[in-house]
Amino acid sequence: MKRYLAGLVLLALPCVLPVLAQEKQNFVFNPGTPEGQILQSLGQETDDARKVSLGQDFLAKYPKHEAAGWVAAQLESGLLAQKEYDKVLEVAETAYANGPDMDGAYFALKAAVAKDDIEQTKKWSARTAAAARMVIGSAKAPTDDEGKHQLEYAKEVDEYSEYALYVLALKAQPKEEVDLVDTLIKQNPKSQYLPEVATSYFAALSKAGEGAKACPAAARMAVDKNAEAMLYAADCSWRANRSESVISYAAKAAEAASTRTKREGVSESDWAAQKSALLGSASFYTGVGYTMQMRYGPANKALKAALPAIKGNQQLYAIALFDLGLANYQMGKPLGDKAQMRQGLHYFQESADIASPMQDQASRNAKLVLAELGGK
Repeated sequence: MKRYLAGLVLLALPCVLPVLAQEKQNFVFNPGTPEGQILQSLGQETDDARKVSLGQDFLAKYPKHEAAGWVAAQLESGLLAQKEYDKVLEVAETAYANGPDMDGAYFALKAAVAKDDIEQTKKWSARTAAAARMVIGSAKAPTDDEGKHQLEYAKEVDEYSEYALYVLALKAQPKEEVDLVDTLIKQNPKSQYLPEVATSYFAALSKAGEGAKACPAAARMAVDKNAEAMLYAADCSWRANRSESVISYAAKAAEAASTRTKREGVSESDWAAQKSALLGSASFYTGVGYTMQMRYGPANKALKAALPAIKGNQQLYAIALFDLGLANYQMGKPLGDKAQMRQGLHYFQESADIASPMQDQASRNAKLVLAELGGK
């Protein structure tokens, strides 16, 4: 998060003090008064310990002052730098009761995340998002640099409110992970962080004894660029024998993976590998969907494209080989094309060599096709 410090005008007359962070909350004060002197000093202070002392002094003496929210945010900032996370949350709660403040909520959320406190993170994430979106929603298109910075800052704060839930979900136990991701979905069903946690979330649902919720959740999450949720939804449709849905979700996943931009911090090689895996899985589900519909030409094309990417998953690889065997046999037999039938035999034999639910049937099919080809 970038922060900007506007200049403080030192006058003996009433003046306006912008907030230390980017949120714009101007208020008038008189530096000739005791409270004005504290505000003036606080606006210039860079030492965290001194900032904490000034903030505590002001709030103890002037808790109802119009600048109290701004001062509380500065106090939280200083306490956060000192890793006094419990004190940050205490100050934030008191300040919030007097009126929501985006900076105050943001600093409280950072403290909650630093503590790995799930309940506090959920609470302050919601409050931070609400405050940030209020700023974003009420802002007119800015024409000056300061306005543009403040609007960008509010968007960054809103994004952090989602990131906070995501980062705790990554290291939480299954039940807590489910709770955090459910909170993130509620907060923004199109969050950029949902694809990153989708696969882990579906597994966590199963581990938490809530596996029945995984397929409905995947269908709800299969929006925007969430290729991971789309692939899970395709798998659910496959197991439910809904071929049209399998093909539809697979096509959406391929489109999402193809058009999704590389996330910041991910190397080009890692992103290429991730993208290849997603596209390979999409091709697999496209192929099995077409096999279910006995559309063997499209199935053959899609499954061949999937093989390199899914080779590391022996179960999917065995199924793909089996369906390729079926597709090539069924395309070759009506035409008397023994070369294509023999290709089907080859795939059945490969599938039979892999321990999977398809192994026995693949072995039987291979023997039948071999006999049909005259044992050659």
